[in-house]
Amino acid sequence: MFILKYFFLVVLFISSLYSQTIKDISNIIGIRENQLIGYGLVVGLAGTGDKSKFTMQSLQNLLRNSYIKIPAGSINSKNIAAVMVTGKLPPFSRQGDKVKIKVSTIGDAKSVDKGELLITQLKGVDGKVYALAQGTIVADADNETTGFIYDGATVENEIDFSLKDEDSIRLSLLKSSAKNADLIQTKINKKFGRKLATALDTRTIDVIKPPEMSIVKFIALVEGIELDSSFKKKIIIDMNRKSVITGGDIIIDPVTIARDSFTIRIKKSPLKDNQWRDEKLNKGVDVGDGVKIVDKPVVDINNARIDTRAQPTVSDLVRAMKVMKLPMTEIIDTLKMIKELGAIDVEFEIRG
Repeated sequence: MFILKYFFLVVLFISSLYSQTIKDISNIIGIRENQLIGYGLVVGLAGTGDKSKFTMQSLQNLLRNSYIKIPAGSINSKNIAAVMVTGKLPPFSRQGDKVKIKVSTIGDAKSVDKGELLITQLKGVDGKVYALAQGTIVADADNETTGFIYDGATVENEIDFSLKDEDSIRLSLLKSSAKNADLIQTKINKKFGRKLATALDTRTIDVIKPPEMSIVKFIALVEGIELDSSFKKKIIIDMNRKSVITGGDIIIDPVTIARDSFTIRIKKSPLKDNQWRDEKLNKGVDVGDGVKIVDKPVVDINNARIDTRAQPTVSDLVRAMKVMKLPMTEIIDTLKMIKELGAIDVEFEIRG
């Protein structure tokens, strides 16, 4: 008796090179996100809030501001919760811009799902208020004591930073490397046909702006300079949105992974065009971008086969696994296993 498994077979035909740019491996010093934090109250919870003293005290203060006087001891409700609100202020944010925020309970509330966050001030490390947050919370499916409000905060104050009068920029590599610093210095100088870039150390490169060029155009040209294909690519895993963000050209080398519920096999094959019409394979169900699910593959078990005429990429594999309705945790664990086996040369960025 065969054990029912899912089986993915991605067929590799050709290889290609992928070039990263300076923007992919460096930041411009001074252009960065700023962390925001605030304390707030969530109301409208269906009995999943908390009764902590600081929550009741916060509610009492809120009512007092509305000219309603009530002793804290007389408040007895589990429909409210005290929370910490965090967010990131993107560089060059302007008044009226929207920012995603995260809400986390600090009491014994069981869930903040569908609760309403009352207007909350979000401050920077300098103590100044930069945004105001408010809205309905969508709780994390795996941890309902935290949640998000997409576009939940509105920028009220801007950080005073202007590029207009800058005559140079300073690049900071994401990882210290003398080889990469020297390569970037060489690439920039070659691009502009003069010595503009100077590597100060293994991570920092100063670049002087040509006087005839605007600073914005200069940054665009510098960030777009292509480097060789030896730099690692990146896969972003967003745990909250249950999504994987990846470029379309991260190639997977041949590898086989057998797990309890499914098996993935990626291999090279010298298939010719006429072999794609082989009677051993039925036409299958086309799921787009050259990927088909075939319910009668050559292998001798009940499974599904994924064939692709192009080289298999991470995006192909993720799409195939989603078609098979595998949970996101299985997809993430599989990608990590493929990386550990050396079949992909990437960096993972986990976003919580």
